[in-house]
Amino acid sequence: MQTLEILLLTTLISLVPSILVMTTSFARYLISFSFLRNAMGTQQTPPNLVLTGLALFLTLLTMNPAVEQIEQEAWIPYQAGEITGEEFVERAAVPIKEFMVRQTKVDTLKMFCDLADIPLPETISVQSTVNLPLRVLVPSFMTCELQRAFEIGFLLYIPFMLIDVVVSSTLMSMGMIMLPPSMISMPFKLLLFVLLDGWELLFSALIVGFK
Repeated sequence: MQTLEILLLTTLISLVPSILVMTTSFARYLISFSFLRNAMGTQQTPPNLVLTGLALFLTLLTMNPAVEQIEQEAWIPYQAGEITGEEFVERAAVPIKEFMVRQTKVDTLKMFCDLADIPLPETISVQSTVNLPLRVLVPSFMTCELQRAFEIGFLLYIPFMLIDVVVSSTLMSMGMIMLPPSMISMPFKLLLFVLLDGWELLFSALIVGFK
């Protein structure tokens, strides 16, 4: 039995990156940061390592209530030998499921329930939908996360796109068509972002969006 638990634990450790991306707020953060970098036209600045690190720590901040609940209701009893490994997994999955359900739209959840031939509870609430299997909750959650991340990306592009339009129109009116507009617009984008405390606004908006 101990050998089986070690094998299961090793398998779970190898799947940690995928579980992190698919069941937490990590994907929304990282995609939003990528859209911001592309909108500003700064190429590889900030580098991928910095954006991934920011997304990871903001995910830890967002998921802290769920992590504390897992520790109190699953990890500590498992360490004390009060529950089995199967009970630990079941208890640990509940806070994650509750988090995903809160971020999932009812229509999206209904669509995946229909595709999986699973009846959706008549009364839609966190308590009634948390018992749905992960094969329904995870794709429903990720679909909504991708939609929200793309909506955030669209909103991030608008102010920077306006700067590009103004710079391009100004250069064309001056007859400077050989000068790349991005070379002129980038300093103005950086100035706008810094003056508005762009990082603080983005971080706070993303975190509040989960609450």
